[in-house]
Amino acid sequence: MSFRTTRTVDYVEDVAPGAGALAPRAWYAASDAKSLSLNGDWRFRLSATADAEDDSFAAEGYDAGDWAEVTVPGHWVLQGDGAFGAPIYTNHLYPFPVDPPHVPTENPTGDHLRVFDLPDDWPALGDGDAVLRFDGVESCARIWLNGTELGEFKGSRLPHEFTVGALLKPAGNVLAVRVHQWSAGSYLEDQDQWWLPGIFRDVTLLHRPVGAAGDFFVHASYDHATGEGTLRVDSDVDGRVSVPALDIDVATGESVTVAVEPWSAETPELYDGELVTAGERVPLRIGFRTVVLADGLIKVNGRAILFRGVNRHEWHPERGRALDLETMREDVLLMKRHNLNAVRTSHYPPHPAFLDLCDEYGLWVIDECDLETHGFTEQGWRDNPVDDDRWTPALLDRAARMVERDKNHPSIVFWSLGNEAGTGRGLTAMAEWIHGRDTSRLVHYEGDWNCRDTDVYSRMYASHAEVERIGQHLDGGTGKRRELPFIQCEYGHAMGNGPGGIADYQQIFERHDRLQGGFIWEWIDHGVRHPELGFAYGGDFGEELHDGNFVCDGLVFPDRRPSPGLVEYKKVIEPVRIEGADGAVRVTNAYDFADLSHLEFEFAYQVDGESTGAHTLAVPPLAPGESAEVKLPAAAPDGDGAEVRWTVRALLAADSPWAGRGHEVAWGQRTVAPRAPLATATGAEPTADGDLIVLGPGTFDAATGALLSVGGVDVTGPRLDVWRAPTDNDDGASWQDDARWGVLWRQLGLHRMRHRLDGVAAEAGSLTVRTRVAPAARDVALRTVYRWTSDGERLRLSVSVTPEGDWKVPLPRLGVRLGLPAAVTGSATWFGSGGEAYPDTRAAAKLLRWDAGIEELQTPYVRPQENGARSDVRWAELGGLRIEGEPEFWFSARPWTSEQLDAARHLTDLVPGDTVWVNLDHGQHGIGSQSCGPGPLPQYFLKAEPAEFSFVFAPAR
Repeated sequence: MSFRTTRTVDYVEDVAPGAGALAPRAWYAASDAKSLSLNGDWRFRLSATADAEDDSFAAEGYDAGDWAEVTVPGHWVLQGDGAFGAPIYTNHLYPFPVDPPHVPTENPTGDHLRVFDLPDDWPALGDGDAVLRFDGVESCARIWLNGTELGEFKGSRLPHEFTVGALLKPAGNVLAVRVHQWSAGSYLEDQDQWWLPGIFRDVTLLHRPVGAAGDFFVHASYDHATGEGTLRVDSDVDGRVSVPALDIDVATGESVTVAVEPWSAETPELYDGELVTAGERVPLRIGFRTVVLADGLIKVNGRAILFRGVNRHEWHPERGRALDLETMREDVLLMKRHNLNAVRTSHYPPHPAFLDLCDEYGLWVIDECDLETHGFTEQGWRDNPVDDDRWTPALLDRAARMVERDKNHPSIVFWSLGNEAGTGRGLTAMAEWIHGRDTSRLVHYEGDWNCRDTDVYSRMYASHAEVERIGQHLDGGTGKRRELPFIQCEYGHAMGNGPGGIADYQQIFERHDRLQGGFIWEWIDHGVRHPELGFAYGGDFGEELHDGNFVCDGLVFPDRRPSPGLVEYKKVIEPVRIEGADGAVRVTNAYDFADLSHLEFEFAYQVDGESTGAHTLAVPPLAPGESAEVKLPAAAPDGDGAEVRWTVRALLAADSPWAGRGHEVAWGQRTVAPRAPLATATGAEPTADGDLIVLGPGTFDAATGALLSVGGVDVTGPRLDVWRAPTDNDDGASWQDDARWGVLWRQLGLHRMRHRLDGVAAEAGSLTVRTRVAPAARDVALRTVYRWTSDGERLRLSVSVTPEGDWKVPLPRLGVRLGLPAAVTGSATWFGSGGEAYPDTRAAAKLLRWDAGIEELQTPYVRPQENGARSDVRWAELGGLRIEGEPEFWFSARPWTSEQLDAARHLTDLVPGDTVWVNLDHGQHGIGSQSCGPGPLPQYFLKAEPAEFSFVFAPAR
């Protein structure tokens, strides 16, 4: 006797892209045809396996009254307070056994039900047709309407449409959707992000009148030599195209050439038009531009462009990848306000409305296909779907759905085949299809180092030295590759504190024509808002496999507050260069297309960080690449020993669509007169007072030489400090061969230094304390001498440090740490950098006088780590003390110790104590971006070398 079981879910493991969906077509937001959003509350039932329930729920009359509810668009694992499972974060490991195309039997499956009525103004049934569109479902969906199965599909971040006109009823329509978390399609979607099942983009019912527009392709090129644009709209359905501002009214398929203003990321000129067929009027937003590969360069409208870009995942801390229009607009506005000009849509096509915003506000776009098979690297790429002909139809389907949906966006200059999918025949087939379908754009794929299928040589995280060699055409490679331009599609890994070294990259980009910029990884931290943890990351939901906080590597925090990394990047890529010259300011236009007529320039002197009044700087409307020296508009004031500097700011001269008048685009500073040296603070004699020694305003422990108070302000310390809570970039990535300094620092024991007192001497005019600072079990040390002097009102500390032994690693920091009572240390005032800055992240260190509360001095990285240091500080006042440094120093103050910061895993682990701990640092080690990229450059190492530095303490003014 034998029997067999027929599974009704075999489609889940089918490598085919699906069945029943219409051919892909151009996406547009609206037309005069009726549409009905089916977003909102849906009934929901979760099953543990793909076949746990039959499909009877799709039948009309099914009672789902006892089901739960979820919001669509949405992910079920982010709803229901944990009742519907939890997110899973992996960087590249598949969270299921790698056995393509099979997936586990334990396959969470969500049945969704939506009952809807047609609105009263919906056209009569039988008048035309209707289409049901899903813009994004992860990872496999099966669809029914009124009990009739429409089909099933894979391709999570891509649209799928189904004809449904014959099935509609005026009222009581039942839409049923079965969504499986895992499918064969999951093998093609191994992007570095949370795995989040659900219907996470819009669901829409579209009326299709008789004679409605079908697919159409807007071809709008620009001839930079003549200033003319040529427009042709190819349409499946014949009609006419009108552009009133250009006096265009032509039939579809016909070309017309007229004088136009071109579209670029800097000047995003769009012309409103309309495609009119017998049954529909479709609004068009047309941008004329031409993208070519010429002279070995990417050129738009005849000019080589420089990408100042970022990689952008879609993310919201509560809704995951279910974004609304205003959140997308917020992203674009933040990018524009921080001088970004380009986005790579890592690693899938975004919601199409985001591309509308890129067209409107002006951003170059690399539109990337929904394809990554990174997990196959674990077996040396064996069985990789992109080199298996069985999967090629699915790959081509994904390429077509991206290109056809997005082809009418002028912002898109590259199609990208995907990300980290190895190489193979399937990628070649995709590239050949795309090249054949759209000759107006170039093709990108980073994994194709030989550039067989691509029009650009693209890399991730190449070191500064390698990028320099590439710029000089000294990188070798195939003949084709040597002739192609180069971009870094990912660099500057913005995980935690950082990225460092991006100013050095930018200098290399601008030095060599072949280098056409790059894209920082990435835009936003993917923290999930959590009631106890603040923002959760990998492992916080009990995942068996996870990659921790590697998912938090963005230039903005999960709530979209800009990080110091974004502020640094804004300065590094600013499109106007402002430099000092003798008696003048040198201004250079670094835009690709725009002149400077949209900017006004403000000049001001500062004395000891305080502005003395602003002047207008008359800068001519320089063309791209031009420079001019402009004489200073006023003589420098007498600083009377205080430092005198000037600051020039380039500001928007009028409101723009993305920022108001006065928005700062660029700035520069220069010192005119340096500050006078610190007072020697000598003359007072140390005197004994029982167990104490008194020197000027300072009181010391006679036995240890420890400072106890200054001018009545209690003080703990100061004493030498070399430890910082390692940053993500200090710790590096486990797969890297280069030195990972955070790991080496711990191995050496720099987090547990011991201080030995070698002597206290109250001598003529000074108090000297000699110590040896060293880690247990090691024979290296830092001989440290503290010498205190005073003039009776001020107290000067001179520190000398002499290394002993063979130091094979740089130091994390070098300075002194002291504690002040939290009750009297609620804020600080200082003259130095306004925001966080470290040796290789200080391009944006604008040196002025600043005020901030102690809480504001903390940078809220999702995983706590070293943060908040202000660089180039001349003096700081807090807790009733004024502290001046020679030379300038790094200053930080926090209501917890570096050790407590190091031990914390979430911000909620940090609880303020009774002491504010202040670091006054002579040096800091660089940051780099070794959480995925290279570490800090050697010039930013803090070597263990002899050092001397001083601080003067006095009551605050």
